[in-house]
Amino acid sequence: MLVVKQTFFSEYEVKKSKFISYIAPYSEFENLLKKLKNEHPKARHFVYAYRYINEFNQVVENSSDDGEPKGTSGKPTLAPLAGKDIVESCIITVRYFGGIKLGTGGLVKAYSDSANLAISSAKLLEYKKEEIFEFEIEYSELQRYEYVANKLSIMIVDKVFSEKVVFKIKCEISQKEEFEKEVLLHTS
Repeated sequence: MLVVKQTFFSEYEVKKSKFISYIAPYSEFENLLKKLKNEHPKARHFVYAYRYINEFNQVVENSSDDGEPKGTSGKPTLAPLAGKDIVESCIITVRYFGGIKLGTGGLVKAYSDSANLAISSAKLLEYKKEEIFEFEIEYSELQRYEYVANKLSIMIVDKVFSEKVVFKIKCEISQKEEFEKEVLLHTS
């Protein structure tokens, strides 16, 4: 399985219709969709597809035609993700209608080609299962934990403040071990 860790995009034009496809980590899906709708107020459609792994280690897939004829855009956007076994990722295609109807076959091909272009522009990495790890720490340790997480490019999921700080990170098990070693090295 493969995954993307940052956003990539490509542009594709067919009969004056413009297709801009973005491939991004699934964790960024909702924010990216909102951002694109704000950045492209004159776009006609925001078609998307995504695949992620749930807590039962199953691949969950979904797609949306966003007003295009049923089955002509969401599924053709999802197919390249599934075909290349890409998980924890999404593709959002912004379409500007060019005035010439493409027909159902033309739409299927355009959305599929656009998704494939986005995938080919992306840096794909081997998927490694990540888990959420929790540490209960003193307030005085928070800066050190944040520093080490940022240094190792580990995602900070949450910080809950009460008598102590519950510090949550998301990473692979091997990264957790490296994180713990680094935290000990940076103890004052």
